[in-house]
Amino acid sequence: MPYVELPRVRLRFTDTGTGTGSGTDAGAGTPLLLIHGWGGDSAEWRPVVAALPPGRRVITADLRGHGESSTPPRGYSPADFAGDLAMLMSWLDLPPVIAVGHSMGAQIVVALAAARSDAVMGLVALDPAYGADDAELRRIPGEQEQLRAEGSGWAARFVDGAHTSATPRRVRARHRRLMSAIDPRVLAEARDAMYLAPGAFGPRAAAEAMLVTLRRPVLTVMTSLDRAAWARRALPDPRSRVEVFEGSGHYLHEERPEELASLLARWLVDLEASPEP
Repeated sequence: MPYVELPRVRLRFTDTGTGTGSGTDAGAGTPLLLIHGWGGDSAEWRPVVAALPPGRRVITADLRGHGESSTPPRGYSPADFAGDLAMLMSWLDLPPVIAVGHSMGAQIVVALAAARSDAVMGLVALDPAYGADDAELRRIPGEQEQLRAEGSGWAARFVDGAHTSATPRRVRARHRRLMSAIDPRVLAEARDAMYLAPGAFGPRAAAEAMLVTLRRPVLTVMTSLDRAAWARRALPDPRSRVEVFEGSGHYLHEERPEELASLLARWLVDLEASPEP
C-alpha cells in the first residue's frame, strides 16, 4: 500500500488504478472510494473489492488514527476525515466518485458530499452511524465515560456487541484485535464528534436535516427493517434506494461481500445510465 503525505497526516491507501494523474484511464465507470468505520481499517474492504466486476477503479484508505495512517494530536470529526479524503482525491486526480462508507464512514462520505458535491456522484451508506434514536442517544454519554476510563478494553467489548450469530469468527476476532490496538483517545474524540459535539449529525433529527441538503443519490443498506423505514423517509432524491440485509451484524460488508458487491454493481449501472433530475 502506498502513502500520501498531506499537510497534517500521512495516509495509507490503495488504488486499483494507475496512481496519480490517472483519472481518465484507470478502469471502466465511476471510481469507488471505500471508507471504513470507527476503529476499523481499509483491509476490511478486500472481500468486496475481490467480488466486484473487473475493471472498476477502487480506492481505499486508512483514516487518520486508524490502520497504518498516522495519528495527529487532534482532528477526528467526520469533516476532518472528509477533508483528508478530499485532498487524497485531488492528489490522485480523481473524477467524481461513488463514495461508500460503513458506519462512521457513512457520516464521513455524507460530510464529503456536503462539502464537495462536485467530487461525489453518489453515496453508499452501510449500516450508517447516523439516525440514532432516543434510546441510543441516552446510552452514549455513559458509554463515552466508560471508554475514557477503561480504554481499548471497553472498545473491544463494545465491538463484540456489533455481531450476530451470522458473523464469521474471523470477522469477530479481527475487529476485536483492531479495537484493542487503536488509541482510545482517537476512538473517544471520533465518537464525541459523531453524536455529542455541536453540529453532530448522528442523532436522528440532525441526520434528517443533513440528508435533506444532499443533492446526490444515496444507496443505503440497513440491517433492520425499522432503520430501513426511517432511511426511506429521510432521503429525498428519487434515485436513492434502501435495502435490508436482515440478520446481518454491523459488519455486513465482511459478512456478505458477494451479495453487497452484486448490489453495488447493479446500482452503479442504473445510476450511470440515469440523468440527474
